[in-house]
Parts: sequence; structure tokens; C-alpha cells
Amino acid sequence: MPRLLKNCNNFSDLRDLARRRLPDPIFNYIDGAAEDEVSYRRNTEAFENYDLVPNVLAGVEEVDMSVEVMGFKIGLPIFCSPTALQRLFHHEGERAVALAAEKYNTLFGVSSLGTVPLKTIGKLIDTPKMFQFYFHKDRGLNSAMIEMAKEAQFEVLTLTVDTITGGNRERDLRTGFTSPPRLTLASLFQFGIKPVWALNFLLREKFELSQLKDHVQQGSNIAISIGDYFSTMLDQRLSWDDALKLRESWNGKFCLKGIMSAADAKKAVDIGADAIMISNHGGRQLDGSRSPFDQLEEIVGSVGGDIDIVLDGGIQRGTHILKAMALGATACSGGRMYLFALAAAGRAGVEKALDNLSSEIERDMKLMGIKSLSELNSDMVRAR
Repeated sequence: MPRLLKNCNNFSDLRDLARRRLPDPIFNYIDGAAEDEVSYRRNTEAFENYDLVPNVLAGVEEVDMSVEVMGFKIGLPIFCSPTALQRLFHHEGERAVALAAEKYNTLFGVSSLGTVPLKTIGKLIDTPKMFQFYFHKDRGLNSAMIEMAKEAQFEVLTLTVDTITGGNRERDLRTGFTSPPRLTLASLFQFGIKPVWALNFLLREKFELSQLKDHVQQGSNIAISIGDYFSTMLDQRLSWDDALKLRESWNGKFCLKGIMSAADAKKAVDIGADAIMISNHGGRQLDGSRSPFDQLEEIVGSVGGDIDIVLDGGIQRGTHILKAMALGATACSGGRMYLFALAAAGRAGVEKALDNLSSEIERDMKLMGIKSLSELNSDMVRAR
């Protein structure tokens, strides 16, 4: 392991290393969010409003960190949430994340805006795989992506429901971030001062949005911001009826990502979804929206036991995961928690991020006096 990576002991260390490796617009695409970024900050700060209450003398020499989510037993209570554009951050892209997730026996999600073909990922790993689906205006594209996921034997289809239009991502407006990067004097300067990234981007396989490139040029050959992509390419007529039809056409587990209200959680149960991901898209859509952790108790109180509940976003520590599970989350997921690591060092970086969290979870379970995550309950956490 490279010395710099070996010294990355937490989320912040990996974020700092990613900043050193990436051109500024690309780093800020990962790091940024919508408008004043209030929700982005709140996603992590919310965990500080709750304190853990440990028990002792519990005989915790051996602990079990596994959980079952959507019928799959995974080795960690956190998985790699689907994120877009990964080969912009490191040339290994989704391949690196897939292999790291398999090493730690956890779930891995691939975005509709992914940069490696689904069939490649399907052949690469045997652990459970999630395909994250954006509902496009082009129904032929929608059908094609579903078939790609089926052929690649993805076990979970996840419909993202909070991107009915693009969020106002002002950092991207300031930096001029697009996919693929638009060549300007400013971007060429950034490439020049980050030559390792630039050479990997320019000389390795051509960047593409692998699931979309045969249907739309935007994002692969025509530069576009992600906000503009969402606003122009996705179908704003998307409804609960569409979600139901999608679930009925899919032959595996079905999940909704972006649920934030108890009322919508109940509707997810009503259409037969297997899971929901409580998520505000990392604060990148509606700024001022509640954090997922702030909404967890209300949603668990409404549908807990009827559907798997994944807490997505803001997680930087093992204690964050234990707090979420004590309040009733089935499992947790995150994007930035591994994206900065991917940018920092490819597969080795993602493995380091997961290893850091695994070590923290094991240590924190022992300090909490539990041998299994199923022992966590609301008596072991207190709101301040």
C-alpha cells in the first residue's frame, strides 16, 4: 500500500488526498452540493445530535458485522451506493469499486450514468449488484437499460425518485464542470497541474457513459452539466404508477432511492418495493431538505418491519452506522465515503475506505457491548 494511502485513517484523510490528485472542477463535483450546501453539511452533522449508550461486561471477543438487506447477507452494514461518472475520478472507475466491494462482501451499486458496461461488472464479481435507474423521456432507452441489467444478472433494481429536475449545483457553475470535461483555458490549466490524472484520462480507454452512449450523445461526446442532464433528459411525468409498472417488469429485488417522507415510505410499501433508501441525494438536489438521519425515526415508526430501510448519506464514521441501526435502519449506504477514496488511489483507495469503516465498526461494537448488530436498539442511543 502506498505510504500516503497507508496514512489515511479516516474519511477526511482520503478526501484530502483526493483533492491533491484531482483537477479542481472534478474534486468540487464530488465535494459540492446544491446552493448553500446546508443539507450537505447537515447530512453528517445530524449524527452529532444523538449519543450512544454503551453496555459493558458483555463478552465481545468475537463480533458479527453482517446484516441482511433485500434478502442478501452482506459482510458489512454499509454498502457502496450507486454514483455517476466514476472513470472521471480514477481510470479504474466502477471496476475498482466492484472489486473492493466484493473483497468486503458488500453490495455495490452501478449508476445509469456509469462509465463501465453492466455486462463487464456482471462478469467481474459474484457478490450482489444493484443497478440504479434514472427514468428517461426516451422509453426505448429505459427498456434497453432494464434489459442490460437483466442480462448482466444484477439482483437489485433501484429507481432514483428525487431527480425530477436538476439541483442548483452552484459549485459546478463556478468551476464549469461538465461530463465529459469541456476543454477551455481554465480546464487545460487544471489538467496541466494534475498531469497524472490528465494522462490517465487522455491515454486510457475513451470516457463514456456506457449504458447511455448508444442512445444519447450528451455526457459521452457532448459536454453537459449533470444538472442540465437531469432537467432535459429525465421524464418529469414520473409517477407512482410508473414505479409500480417498473417493479412489475423487473424480475428481482426492487428499491426506491430518495424517499424522505413517511407518506412516501408507505406508498413504497403499497407498490411492493423491497427496500427504500432514505436519501436527499447527498444534498445535491433540494437544499434545505432534512437530512436522512433526521428523518429516520419517523420513517421507521411508519413502515419499520414492512420494508427494508437503508440510511443513505452523510456517513463518515462507524459510530454513524451504529446510531442509524440503533434507530431502526436495516443497513446504510454512501457515495462520497468511497468516491474520495477511489479518486485518491483507485481500488486500493476504496479498499482502504472500507477497511477503515470495518475496523471502526468492529471496535465500536465491542465498546458498545454487542456481539451482533441485531442487538442494537433505541435504548442504546439518546437524542440530546
